[in-house]
Amino acid sequence: MDVKSAFLNGLLEEGVYVEQPPGFENGFTKGKVDRTLFRIQDGKSILLVQIYVDDIIFGSTNKELCDKFSNLMQSKFEMNMMGELTFFLGLQVKQLKDGTFISQTKYTRDLMKKFGMEEKSSVKIPMNTSVKMDMDADGKPLDQTRYRALIGSLLYRTTRRPDITFVVGVCARFQYAPKESHVTAAKRILRYLKGCQEVDLWYPKEGGFKLIGYSNSDYAGCRVDRKSTSCTCQMLGNRLVSWFSKKQNSIATSIHTKAKYIGCGQNCCAQVLWMRQLLRDYEIEEKKIPIMCDNTSAIAITQNPVLH
Repeated sequence: MDVKSAFLNGLLEEGVYVEQPPGFENGFTKGKVDRTLFRIQDGKSILLVQIYVDDIIFGSTNKELCDKFSNLMQSKFEMNMMGELTFFLGLQVKQLKDGTFISQTKYTRDLMKKFGMEEKSSVKIPMNTSVKMDMDADGKPLDQTRYRALIGSLLYRTTRRPDITFVVGVCARFQYAPKESHVTAAKRILRYLKGCQEVDLWYPKEGGFKLIGYSNSDYAGCRVDRKSTSCTCQMLGNRLVSWFSKKQNSIATSIHTKAKYIGCGQNCCAQVLWMRQLLRDYEIEEKKIPIMCDNTSAIAITQNPVLH
């Protein structure tokens, strides 16, 4: 659903206050975490409404609720019904009986054309595992604007491709002074995407809503400032719903165990707590949420008889 004339044109010389018109109370409950989410209960059925600027996405467990909401909104406001959601903010959405497929295939093809990668060959991995990127002080400097445009486009692509999140984050660290080696590494990511354009995320209908987090971290992996990088992801049932890769704010000066602990506590745990609050807006209560951390050094410490 698209709202017409969502913005006012012209300068206003006095304050304007907007409130819900009298007689239009509808019983919706606003989300406590996501303030653009609205929910209403009708018996055993629910209607969820998500607002993004001048676009409205809504869905319900009861088709009659959707029709009722659509007719009501169109009778009160100037709106266009766009039909079933198939494309939103660069995301292609394909809804099937057994689940939903979300992809960015068209966006990837546009990237290849924009950065001249249509005739380039594809590669199997986004970054060579033996490469450790640094400032490359002796490298050939290149245009910052072009490089930043490339990184920005790749960062948006990570919203559906967790497999490139880490390498894009590494390349993004050198936007203020890019060298030829940095551009080559970033374009390798495009060549990797070219070989697997159809790979994206599948969200099955079945699978439950058990929330679980995963956390991992390297140790002093950045060659510039020796900071570690944390990588986390969260699963809702068997659906990957959240992920990110971030360089830690502090330096783990002692052992690898500390870097793992920072990644688990400051990043993964914080994200899990936020998601638990978000799920409450959908009336899903998660009391015990496990976090899986690949921390073999901590296990070795606990099993050392000398320390205990």
